[in-house]
Amino acid sequence: MQKTIAILLFLIVSALAGQAAAQGSRPAPASDGKKNQRPAPTATPTPQAAVNTDTDDDVIRVNTTLVSLPVRVMDKKGLFVGGLSKENFKVFEDGVEQEVALFSNENEPFTVALVLDMSYSTTFKLAEIQSAAIAFIDQLRPQDKVMVVSFAADVNVLCEPTNVRKDIAGAIRSTRISTGTSLYEAVDTVINRYLRNIEGRKAVILFSDGVDTTSRRTFAYDNLSDALESDSLIYTIRYDTFQDVQAMSRAGLPPVAGPRITRPVSNPLPTESPSLGQTGIQGTTPEEYEAAEKYLRDLSQRTGARTYNASTVGNLSEAYSKIASELREFYSVGYYPSSERVPDKQVSIKVRVDREGLVVRSREGILRRKRDGPQIKE
Repeated sequence: MQKTIAILLFLIVSALAGQAAAQGSRPAPASDGKKNQRPAPTATPTPQAAVNTDTDDDVIRVNTTLVSLPVRVMDKKGLFVGGLSKENFKVFEDGVEQEVALFSNENEPFTVALVLDMSYSTTFKLAEIQSAAIAFIDQLRPQDKVMVVSFAADVNVLCEPTNVRKDIAGAIRSTRISTGTSLYEAVDTVINRYLRNIEGRKAVILFSDGVDTTSRRTFAYDNLSDALESDSLIYTIRYDTFQDVQAMSRAGLPPVAGPRITRPVSNPLPTESPSLGQTGIQGTTPEEYEAAEKYLRDLSQRTGARTYNASTVGNLSEAYSKIASELREFYSVGYYPSSERVPDKQVSIKVRVDREGLVVRSREGILRRKRDGPQIKE
């Protein structure tokens, strides 16, 4: 019996000694900061996880396409209705209600691009153009920023967006009359190179007769498509130079420069505008002036803005005053489209408010074009 007990005790001791030896042979866990620390194993994603990641990327890509809409609300007398909130607005894209994700009231500042036609065909004297433009700037709010662009054959950015009034006025006073009219390239420069990359509320104030004679890289079709993509208001102030241009042509003066470049295009956008960018005789024909008037009107209507006509210094100043007043009367409403966009297909947009008897003015459509290269044109 004693022998049996001794054998059992021996076996138990041997087993315990073996476990201790085994534990002693294992390396101790490395502490933080040690050179022999082993990295934690990394799990390899399964094919299903990769699929889910791709799906998430698609959702992000769709939902980051923010559509921002300037919206003006008026009563039946045409007076602006202020004090509305995000909850008062509803947005519909192709009849489907969208969730309003962004909202700013009428007190948010604007970035304004003042674009001045400085071609010989202008009916106004240089001093008149400059004085009216400076008076317009003085009517904006102190926090509003302004950039100044002039164009004839060349496009000149005289002042990038700033709220320093003396710099803006100095840029306006530096404008000079010259030959040629690269209107389409001026609009392209402002929309695509500058305003497209600026956040917040934006507006273009374009002063021109609408007749282009020297653009080489950009055409009316491009501008009108960009207007449907842009989240900027585009106000146009049109002056009719047809009679003056005819007189200058008969006198042998240079209202224009160079032949028109031909670019036949098929415009898929819903517009009755004549096809611009076709061969013309240096911007002097009645057909070109009719097309120019339609171009300016379409440019404004597609962004929810207006076109004003100016034939005297008095109504030029009046047009500027009305625009400055309206810029203080816009809300900004934004949403992320709930469905995938088809490139080069226009969608219909409707903005509504939940109060009876009010009139809502905003853009009625937007276009996302398929672009082969970068959006900013060099």
